[in-house]
Amino acid sequence: MKTYFAYFKLSLMKNLQYKTAALAGMATQLFFGMIFIFIFEAFYQMAGPQPIAFKQLVQMVWLQQSLLAFIMLWYRDSELYNMITSGQIAYELVRPSKLYPFWYSKLLGQRLASAMLRFLPILIVASMLPQPYKLVLPDNPLTLMYFLITLTLGLLVVVGISMLIYISIFYTLSPAGSFLMIAVFGEFFAGMTIPIPLMPVFLQKICFVLPFRYSGDFPFRIYAGHIQGQEIIVGIMMQVLWLGILWIGGSYWMKRSLKKVVVQGG
Repeated sequence: MKTYFAYFKLSLMKNLQYKTAALAGMATQLFFGMIFIFIFEAFYQMAGPQPIAFKQLVQMVWLQQSLLAFIMLWYRDSELYNMITSGQIAYELVRPSKLYPFWYSKLLGQRLASAMLRFLPILIVASMLPQPYKLVLPDNPLTLMYFLITLTLGLLVVVGISMLIYISIFYTLSPAGSFLMIAVFGEFFAGMTIPIPLMPVFLQKICFVLPFRYSGDFPFRIYAGHIQGQEIIVGIMMQVLWLGILWIGGSYWMKRSLKKVVVQGG
């Protein structure tokens, strides 16, 4: 466990150095945050009352933009997939540690570092905007606690999904197809294209049984006050269930994949 924590810490510190990229990302995310809010505002003015209040939707948009590194499925580590396709994975296989938790720690550190560099300035700017575009804290401290718990579990879930993408490269030898397919499919069912409360009921039911919404939609709607009470407990249980499925399934798939790895034709 100390080995994996040390690798997580190393990955975190390494990625905290990219401050210039983070500044550019902050400006982009603030811009897109306002664009999305204006689009939804126009929709609400034309369509009338919806299953989720506009104020709650604003909170979700700002959380999506500030914590984008926690939820985006198209976030890729070029070093890992180059390692697989070039044969350098041979160096990883001789380490005295299991590869799945080793890579999992690396990806977790990357996402956390990226979020740490960006989320606070975006939240500060969003909290200074006038109503109804302003980000506000939840009225109930318990809501904030549930948000932090579910956000942490959601981050672990999305890293588990990302691990499946990297394992698939053992078979495809190209990351493009896997990243594109999972990013488009996953982000739609995570509610990042259309908020889940605005989807037709049959699509909402599909979203509830897939893991994608538990990375972003679920914790963000808790923060906004749209999910409350017993639904929070059920959602946390689903997060834990999917985390276990992804960890066990991913570990097993990687173990099988490594048995068939061919390095430089040998």
